[in-house]
Amino acid sequence: MYLDLVDVFATGSLTGNPLAVVRSGEALDGAAMQKLTRWLGFSETAFLLPPQDPAADYRVRIFYPAGELPFAGHPTLGSAHAWLGAGGVPRRQGRIMQECGIGLVEIRQEDGLLGFMAPPLRRSEALDAADLEEAVRLTGVEPAVVVAAVHADNGPGWKLLHLASAHDVLSAESAARGKVPTDVALLGPYLSGEGGQARWEVRAFFADANGRLCEDPVTGSLNAAVAQYLFAAGLEHDQYFAAQGRMVGASGMVCCSRDSQGQIWVKGLVRTVSSGGVLTLPGSVVCG
Repeated sequence: MYLDLVDVFATGSLTGNPLAVVRSGEALDGAAMQKLTRWLGFSETAFLLPPQDPAADYRVRIFYPAGELPFAGHPTLGSAHAWLGAGGVPRRQGRIMQECGIGLVEIRQEDGLLGFMAPPLRRSEALDAADLEEAVRLTGVEPAVVVAAVHADNGPGWKLLHLASAHDVLSAESAARGKVPTDVALLGPYLSGEGGQARWEVRAFFADANGRLCEDPVTGSLNAAVAQYLFAAGLEHDQYFAAQGRMVGASGMVCCSRDSQGQIWVKGLVRTVSSGGVLTLPGSVVCG
């Protein structure tokens, strides 16, 4: 087995969301994958495996400290980057097909960026009063600045609070203590020119292995769901950039666009930090 470290949605050196990618992980079962994920301590770890679907180029299992995810965005782009770096050749030039828990996800390389096609939302209606109250409590936002509150479930079950401004997003201070039951996110617009390239600020909070609330540096699945919300609401039309991670020392940038067929793409810069480290676990087989 080999371990790669990659930086996803970066804007410079070590500015995005770190990801560990384990290649040739067939010797590991789910319990071992989960244990390694917790030990590494990243928000997610991806395990590259041979595809089961004949249309796929590779298969990935994605774990976070508290369990396995059917889909996640930054592990999707990071896995594709590691697979290509290890010599992977797509069946169709310019298009990579990833197999994961939600099925097939298409990935493309464009202008030095990797992008995935946003999977359909599994749930997108407004939050009910109880869910809204809980999301506000967990994130510490002022209820008066909440413009809209919706489910944004595309694998991870995000509950999204659209706030009046990027300032409101950055000012939120999570006051949650003890175990939390859900993943929540914040979205707010920058005033013209205020955010530089970014028109929106995003923050994402998820439960760690102990059920406590943590903040994610840059989140592909959430930005995919946010893009679907913004395009559907008519708040964006063709392409925009969103910033994420400043409150946890990152400086991530996500490009979201809608093509002529109406498909939404989530793109970012992915960089290799370390490649090809031999991974040896007690009781495991070292392949290669």
